[in-house]
Amino acid sequence: MKLKDCISFSFRQELVRIRQARAQRAAQRLILYPDGGLIERHWSWQSAFCRACVAMGYLSPQQMQVAAARYRLGMSRDNGVIFWQIDQLGLIHDGKVMYYRGDGHRDHGRHPTWVSRVLSQFYLGEAGNGVLVENQHCLFGQHLLRGAPADQAVAVVEAEKTAVILSAHFPQYLWMAVGGLTELSAVKLFPLRNRRVVLFPDTDANGQSYALWYRVAGEAKVRFGNRIFVSSVLERRASAEQKAQKIDLVDFLFSATNQSIGPLVT
Repeated sequence: MKLKDCISFSFRQELVRIRQARAQRAAQRLILYPDGGLIERHWSWQSAFCRACVAMGYLSPQQMQVAAARYRLGMSRDNGVIFWQIDQLGLIHDGKVMYYRGDGHRDHGRHPTWVSRVLSQFYLGEAGNGVLVENQHCLFGQHLLRGAPADQAVAVVEAEKTAVILSAHFPQYLWMAVGGLTELSAVKLFPLRNRRVVLFPDTDANGQSYALWYRVAGEAKVRFGNRIFVSSVLERRASAEQKAQKIDLVDFLFSATNQSIGPLVT
């Protein structure tokens, strides 16, 4: 092999390595679009999730439409609902694509995915007016802080579904979700530091969910001075059977034996 061939071969290998490294970095980032671009193209209240909410009586058609607009719900090509994570500046941090059955429960046969993962397969650099930033998730519904009265309290739950439904039944709160039990952190609560916050963890048989969120709330108080209350309504009022099923506020409110949960924070 000639010297020039060795040099050329080496450069080609290095170029491949650089391109692979760039692709890997891009996969860890999300393209942020100005408000009204990506979201408007996918906005819908006809996903399986939205139709199930109406069919099961969680929301009326009008309430569902309003809630879908409030949270800017989207629909994927395969009928999944897109729960966008948008901050108070209107920037998209990510979007979770989830699949629901006709009874309003998760379709566990279809795994959720992230919009950032889908986009990273197509965009490895700049895309239109988008801006590449580090992909750090925020609260679902965090965009509701923008323009909301300063004295309006924030309610934080685990599931996006719960926030969407309860926003229509308890409009005195700004309903937000973390997307899972272990997704709550003091850092995610930082944008809420100037507001009164009520956390509503799902219940379980041994109270671990409540204990975990209580510890996170304490950390947020110490680090950022958050005014946080962890509601024990489910811990006190849910039956042993309901706790074993790990129900949330929606399950409790719409169960046959509980038509009202009364004051949420007592």
